[in-house]
Amino acid sequence: MMRWTCRKAAAVLAAALAIGLAGGCGRGTERPAGAPATAQDPLRVQPAPAMLERLRVATVETTEIREQFRVAASVQVDEERVARIGSSVSGRVIEAPVMLGADVRSGQPLARIDSTELAIAQRNFLKAGLDLELVQRGVERARLLVAADVIGSAELQRRENELFSAEAELRAARGNLMALGMSVEAIGRLENTRAISPVSTLATKLAGTVIERRLTVGQVVQPADILFTVADLSQVWVVSEVPEEQVYGVKVGDPVDVEIPALRDRRLTARVTHVGNIVNPETRTVTVRTTLPNADRTIKPAMLVTMAIREPARRALAIPAAAVVREGGREHVFVPEPDGAFRLRPVSLGPETSDGLRPVLSGLAQGERLVVDGAFHLNAERQRQ
Repeated sequence: MMRWTCRKAAAVLAAALAIGLAGGCGRGTERPAGAPATAQDPLRVQPAPAMLERLRVATVETTEIREQFRVAASVQVDEERVARIGSSVSGRVIEAPVMLGADVRSGQPLARIDSTELAIAQRNFLKAGLDLELVQRGVERARLLVAADVIGSAELQRRENELFSAEAELRAARGNLMALGMSVEAIGRLENTRAISPVSTLATKLAGTVIERRLTVGQVVQPADILFTVADLSQVWVVSEVPEEQVYGVKVGDPVDVEIPALRDRRLTARVTHVGNIVNPETRTVTVRTTLPNADRTIKPAMLVTMAIREPARRALAIPAAAVVREGGREHVFVPEPDGAFRLRPVSLGPETSDGLRPVLSGLAQGERLVVDGAFHLNAERQRQ
């Protein structure tokens, strides 16, 4: 049994050697050591003279850059140009002609409210005026009687005290009417005509757009209710919440770019107008705000935008973003070789700055040369070759 196994193994070995020798004869003579390879170097490209003329080569240098980071933001009304309007009296809405989205002028009536409270306050004012007239006549008579030695000075003093109290009552009643929304002119008409009107007019002191309306005809309202919000939308805020680890370099006055996708990626340049002084403990963010002019009203409150905030300037090695090509999931540049060819070199770069530059982290040194214009076409030619 053992003799048969050894014989079988020898036969298998002889067959394998025969196949190997036959394959070697089929391939021909092997390439001598040190001979040049015939395969094309996949990282090297030799462009045609016509392409060479379209390439631009520059030197890697240290320059001043401002890196930027992008955060989500939203458009909000300018809180310095907004009026929240409520009724100064309790009552029932009898008219509300101004609708949501309407443009209003300063002093324009927004609604009318029937108020028993206002009617009672007007009645009290008129009564205080009548009481004052009676007391004034009593004081005048008392002065005449004192002069005629009919009554003593103590009685005159008592009536003068009543006059002082009546004047104070009238002033308080007048102040109450003003607190209930009546103007000085309206109070003057009430004094002259003595006609009580329970209707209070709700008006705006700010010209702008009605962005909020919270009442209907027949609704009972209270002084604490906000019934209308009017905003001047010729200027708006853009507000973002910046992570606390990124806000350290953001200062008031720093340039910022605002991109608005809803307006076909419209891009506006502004400056930071506010940086919050506290960190939101729930989101770990700080509020950053800028202001945008909006004369044509195309920017709408609540629009979602992107805010690109530029960090403080610093000096660093940087190359144009146009010099970078992506290959195999990595970023590369083309560097020239002595024989006129170009080699694809992997590099590590920082994010693109607002000036279209990419900071060099590794892969290039100061003074080296690279293709800064035409890298995309050069890479296509490399892939073709």
